[in-house]
Amino acid sequence: MREKILELLYEWSKKPYQKFMKNNTPWHISTAKLQSYPQGTLGQQLGLFLKTNNFRIEPKLENHDVFHVLTNTGTSVPEEISMQYYLLGNGKRSIYLITVIVLGTILFPDYITLFYRAYQRGKIALPFYQLNFLKMLQQPIEKIKSTFKIQ
Repeated sequence: MREKILELLYEWSKKPYQKFMKNNTPWHISTAKLQSYPQGTLGQQLGLFLKTNNFRIEPKLENHDVFHVLTNTGTSVPEEISMQYYLLGNGKRSIYLITVIVLGTILFPDYITLFYRAYQRGKIALPFYQLNFLKMLQQPIEKIKSTFKIQ
């Protein structure tokens, strides 16, 4: 039930968030195109993540899926919350992030250890949340992870 609450809130808020809060340009790239990037690159790994999870690229929200790929975070509701904790530890601040953390902590107190560990991992990594990932799709993912100490 608690997963459904957050999933409904996400679906309800996604379109207004994309339209009014995100001012970046959509990537206009397909999952197939991403999968055609060289093996081991951010683009190829992002395409694989999207295909494996049966997702499609959401305009202006592409970085969210990149964060999943770079931090090796799953897509269950507690894992989504933990990724927001990771990004908080990494220095990211947004209304969306704080809302997810507050609601997620209230609804999933039994995952507080997972959340805390994600936060600590985010603090260890060098800030990467603000990078232009579209320009980095050709880069080897392991190079990005090692450069920014992403665990």
